[in-house]
Amino acid sequence: MKKTIGGLAALMLTTAPALAGGIERAPQSLAVLFEPGNYVELSFGGADPTVSGRDAAGFRTGDVAQGYGFVGLGYKQQINENLSAGLIIEQPFGADVRYPTQPNPLAPNPAVDGSVVLGGTFATVNSTTVTALARYKLDNNISFHGGIRASRADAEVGLNGLGYGAISGYSVRMDPAWGAGYVIGAAYEIPEIAGRVSLTYNSKVTHDFDTRENINPGAVTTTSVDTPRSVTLEGQTGVAADTLVFGSIRWVKWSEFLVEPAAFTAATGGGLVSLEDTTTYTLGVGRRFTENWSGSVSFVYEPTGDDLVSPLAPTNGRKGVTLAAVYTMDNLKVTTGINYSKLGNARPQTAGQPRADMQDNDLWGIGIRVGYSF
Repeated sequence: MKKTIGGLAALMLTTAPALAGGIERAPQSLAVLFEPGNYVELSFGGADPTVSGRDAAGFRTGDVAQGYGFVGLGYKQQINENLSAGLIIEQPFGADVRYPTQPNPLAPNPAVDGSVVLGGTFATVNSTTVTALARYKLDNNISFHGGIRASRADAEVGLNGLGYGAISGYSVRMDPAWGAGYVIGAAYEIPEIAGRVSLTYNSKVTHDFDTRENINPGAVTTTSVDTPRSVTLEGQTGVAADTLVFGSIRWVKWSEFLVEPAAFTAATGGGLVSLEDTTTYTLGVGRRFTENWSGSVSFVYEPTGDDLVSPLAPTNGRKGVTLAAVYTMDNLKVTTGINYSKLGNARPQTAGQPRADMQDNDLWGIGIRVGYSF
């Protein structure tokens, strides 16, 4: 029972994808390190956000947030009683935002989707992260973990519409680039009650992108962009037979995620994106119903900040619920989760002025994880 219910929280916390603060799509959990013995898992799924509203001219923006999929791989090797190692491949950051263009801006119809203020604006960000880890467990149930994280990312951005004034029509492409950082943390466990608390720090990762801007044709410059540092506190404990309470607090320093291509910054005096730091809270309860079936419900809350946001990240906080189920058969575990999140209202701005009002937005996500112990 302890083996089954003890691993439940980690599986439930990371099953279904969500649109978190900034451009984060997954919480970068190191849960695979705490699986007993040798373990391998494959995860995949997708999310469908809906983010829409009206621009400052009164026209419907249409749905500006595109759906996305994800895949992930985790592997843990128990080297001896105290030492284990792991490898995690995931896609923690990403964006696909596109503002539809008003079909006929000379004779606009407010009932037709398409913004004249931000129409044609888009941002695409892709990333893949590989993390190599080690964990050493002391005899007093305290353990330390850490490792190296390598990240590959690329991006393309276009700014269009009346809201951008003279800079409308600007576009930039940042070619794929690698960056490296580190992970470090510690945990304390109470095996008798499936109890564990862990604290993990992820350093920032700097990518130096070869950059091409259409306002500086033919030139290739370098843009340094930091994916933000973060601190995650996770905990779980058994509270009754076959019942577990779990949760997490995650802080991400999004204010250091600055995208400042040379020509754009020289022309405008600022960067492409300005984001606020976020703190995300998760609390849930898991229950084993039979020898084969377990389930959970968890709630996530990310407080709202300033409702004036970047058009490239047009949401502000969230509240969500995730339902998950685990089927266990011998050494095989199949986890399925579904998430519904209500995304906070926001007002995309340029030059400090609101250009749209995004209201009543939400997200559906589903994920599947297949794990095998050996």
